[in-house]
Amino acid sequence: MKKGITPEEAAAMISDGAVLMIGGFMGVGSPHRTIDAIVARGVRNLTIIANDTARPNYAIGKLIRAGAVSRAIVSHIGLNPETQKGMIDGAIQVELTPQGTLAEQIRAGGYGLGGVLTKTALGTIAAKGKKVIDIDGEEWLFAPPLRADFALIASDRCDHNGNVSYQLTAMNFNPVMAMAGETVICEPREILPVGTIPPDSVNTPGVLVNYIIRRGNHQ
Repeated sequence: MKKGITPEEAAAMISDGAVLMIGGFMGVGSPHRTIDAIVARGVRNLTIIANDTARPNYAIGKLIRAGAVSRAIVSHIGLNPETQKGMIDGAIQVELTPQGTLAEQIRAGGYGLGGVLTKTALGTIAAKGKKVIDIDGEEWLFAPPLRADFALIASDRCDHNGNVSYQLTAMNFNPVMAMAGETVICEPREILPVGTIPPDSVNTPGVLVNYIIRRGNHQ
């Protein structure tokens, strides 16, 4: 049985300068209660690896507004003008990566692979400063694997052993991030008895999950 903790206890584990992977797609499938607790704790100088920074003061956007983020590795910031302003002002170092490449970098980190070779972004401004590898006279852009100190994921359901099931767009980044975090904290919508989630519906097995955010005193 996995240890159930409060959002505040999860936030207490995260120190200044930590690298966080945060699941979600425009805030859908993000661990909102955990994010709120991190903001309340006042953590600073975080590196965030995520699909995006959501919207102003929503999901990861709350961390942006609070000044908690110094670096963001994301696929886009188009929905959050506060992230854009931080990038222009130099307050936030933003590394924009094509969405598919970002997902593959996270997967590579979780699977123990040496990186990703891709044609995407080759010859564009997004490839500036990146390593280009020649294979049989053909150029490939090298994208290194990504890992994090913590993977903060959100799910629809989770049992007491940490077996996780997602819904819809929450599948986009949460499962691969659960593979690539040194410590994985899952914030589920509901926590169920072991055996309630059919094995075929388990998207992240409990062996990968370290902590579960409790829903209430009875759980």
